[in-house]
Amino acid sequence: MEPTNNPDFQHGYSSGVEGVNRETYEGYLSSQVNKDWLQERIQEKRTEVTDAERQLTEATESRRTAYAELQNHALQVERLDKQVKQREADRQVLETDRDKLRERRTKAAPDYSLLAGLLFLVAGISFLAGDLIISHEIVAYALNIRNPNEAWAFAVGLAMVSILLKPAYDRLIEKPYQENPEKNHKTYERFKIALAIFSVLTLAVLGWFRYEAYRTDQLKSAINKSVRQLQLNTDPTAATQTLSPATLNQIEKQLNESSELNLALVNSPWALLSFVLSGILFALAGAVCLGIALPVLSAFWFRWLQADIKIWKLRRRIKRLDKEIEPLDAQLAEQRTRQNVLQHNLDLLPALDELKENRQTAIADLNELLAELKLAQTDSRISNFNDGYGQGEATRTVLNDDEQRQLRKEMLSLHNGSQATGSHRTSEPRPNGTPPDKGMNGKPPGLRPYQTVRKFLSDDMG
Repeated sequence: MEPTNNPDFQHGYSSGVEGVNRETYEGYLSSQVNKDWLQERIQEKRTEVTDAERQLTEATESRRTAYAELQNHALQVERLDKQVKQREADRQVLETDRDKLRERRTKAAPDYSLLAGLLFLVAGISFLAGDLIISHEIVAYALNIRNPNEAWAFAVGLAMVSILLKPAYDRLIEKPYQENPEKNHKTYERFKIALAIFSVLTLAVLGWFRYEAYRTDQLKSAINKSVRQLQLNTDPTAATQTLSPATLNQIEKQLNESSELNLALVNSPWALLSFVLSGILFALAGAVCLGIALPVLSAFWFRWLQADIKIWKLRRRIKRLDKEIEPLDAQLAEQRTRQNVLQHNLDLLPALDELKENRQTAIADLNELLAELKLAQTDSRISNFNDGYGQGEATRTVLNDDEQRQLRKEMLSLHNGSQATGSHRTSEPRPNGTPPDKGMNGKPPGLRPYQTVRKFLSDDMG
């Protein structure tokens, strides 16, 4: 239980003796306790608002510093990333060119080996040389071209027919077959069969003509031997070597036979066919051999002297770019790691919006507490006034008329004097531990209300 010397107990006791309504002082006590509690909460909220403002200031400064440092690393990351991407793009272009060259090199692989290509080249040159010799020795003689330069020029022109036939052979026969063997193999096979048959026929004609030429040569040799034999049959003892008319007739007859053999050989249709067919065969064979040899040599030229050299150069450039990219990647990784660390530290800092919201909440709570404190102070003063009014009314019932008039006069003069000195008295400090002159509700402790009034009046009259 509370001690009986408590001011609230004493005031309640006196109010109960005087018959004053207790609810008035109960409201006063409730308002006082509520006011004290509100003052404590207000002080806490003010401290909370101060802390929130301090945290907001510190967080703003920390974020500004962290963001400035983060931006520095972000710029480094962006710069290094652009350099790496540029070199990666260059490297990708080089790799694309290298892959295309490798693909072209693979597609350019010939069906024949280099040795076969060289053999076909030699064969084509041989056919051109044979055609050149035939043209120079026979056609130029037949056309009665006496100037050797003109004869060779005409022969070379005829031999170049093989070069003229080569593009036709490449475009009509060889190239379609290489591009689509399944579709054009019949045409290619027919051409090869026709060329083989033509070659065999030409060789047969040439063989028969060679036989005729050989037989004619043997007959001419026999005639020449017979002529020499007739010339040797003359009398060696004679002073002059005179042939008899019969011998001369025989010799002339033998010479006529030799001339007839030459004319028969020259006018032979086999001779005509052999020269015509051999010229055509040499031209076609030269075109075919060159059509096979030149693409093979061109393919090896491209593979060995162009593609391989370019691939080697591209490989060196790619290695050089790899050496440049490697340190840039290391720097970029380091800068990104530092950027991530700074970003993580920045994320760990309190959010400014949250701090601002906390500050606004604390300020709003403080304003609410101040409003409640105002209401508590108002209720406390009203309750104090009502309690004093009730006690004064209870005191008035025990005073006579003279005491009441004297009391009103004194209260009026006291009220006028308190307006001048009230502020000074309320501001005077009291020593520590010194109790106030009046107890709760403005009355001296230990006296009844009517006793207090009578004492006040007697002191004033005395």
